[in-house]
Amino acid sequence: MGQKKRVEKSAVGARAQYFLKVLIERYIAEGQPVGSRTLAHDAGLDLSPATIRNVLADLEDMGLVVSPHTSAGRVPTVSGYRLFVDSLLTVKPLAKLEIGQLRQQLDIQQEPTHLLESASTMLSGFTRMAGIVMLPRREHITLRQIEFLPLSGHRVLTILVTQKDEIHNRIITTKRAYTRSELEQAANLLNQTFSGQTLDVMRKKLFEDIQKTRVDLDRTMARAVEMAGQVFQSDEPGGNDCLISGQTNLMGFEDLSDMTSLRHLFDAFAEKHEILHLLDQCMQAEGVQIFIGEESGYQHLDNCSVVTAPYEVDNEVAGVLGVIGPTRMAYDRVIPIVDVTAKLLGAALKQQQTPQD
Repeated sequence: MGQKKRVEKSAVGARAQYFLKVLIERYIAEGQPVGSRTLAHDAGLDLSPATIRNVLADLEDMGLVVSPHTSAGRVPTVSGYRLFVDSLLTVKPLAKLEIGQLRQQLDIQQEPTHLLESASTMLSGFTRMAGIVMLPRREHITLRQIEFLPLSGHRVLTILVTQKDEIHNRIITTKRAYTRSELEQAANLLNQTFSGQTLDVMRKKLFEDIQKTRVDLDRTMARAVEMAGQVFQSDEPGGNDCLISGQTNLMGFEDLSDMTSLRHLFDAFAEKHEILHLLDQCMQAEGVQIFIGEESGYQHLDNCSVVTAPYEVDNEVAGVLGVIGPTRMAYDRVIPIVDVTAKLLGAALKQQQTPQD
């Protein structure tokens, strides 16, 4: 996904790997370019400054570090961070107390939507970055009832009630005005046909019916198909919305302090399309995924890293959550927070379902 070729660990000598690790850890901690003298002190090795400068020059030639114009020290590149995260990082497990605090905030007595909001807020609070939670995918939402209420003109209010008693409202525009009686007939037919089925199954069946010639459908079914089709067409790219908390935390990072870049980043948060697309890709992957800088493929996130993990319900991926922060983040701490939160959220959602099974 990244636009730069990754440097394999085998291509970097053991000494260079060690110095890269020490350099990145120091840079993450302090945010200042790391010079050879600082590196020698942190590494704790009895090597001459010239030897260390040679190692730094090798790392720079491999594209793993770069020297800013204003300093003789080096800072890691995206490739450097990638090698560090993939091969050199030591992830610290969360303490039992921290896991307990996370579990406490994900109270299963909350409504499902509030539970997801809590997860987003919790990720933001624990990392002091932006927390993101993708809402469960449509195929995991089961229809209990659908209602259509006439509004002015050709507009209709659609009310979807799920098996978990969640209510989703949407206003659609139809080809002509319908009477209340016609809308009730259409809703009754859809409820008889699709109640208890997932919205994804319902959507696929409806679009199959839309492709059929209208003569194959009676008038009531044709009306039902038109209106339900409108509901799902207006829902593209799906009910896959996401909750974002703590965006303003990012204003506190010097790495993200450029106002133009920050404005573009906040625009991306507001529109969500890019972030949703990125999260959707993570649905297909297992475990924690990390996008560093331009690896995300979106220019607005070039100065950010995105750490994500899928959350599961009944051993199926229901959605993705994660954290967005600067590339200079404490990956060793953020990764386990994201991973544990995903597991706790999946467990909480499953527990909510259990009494109804």
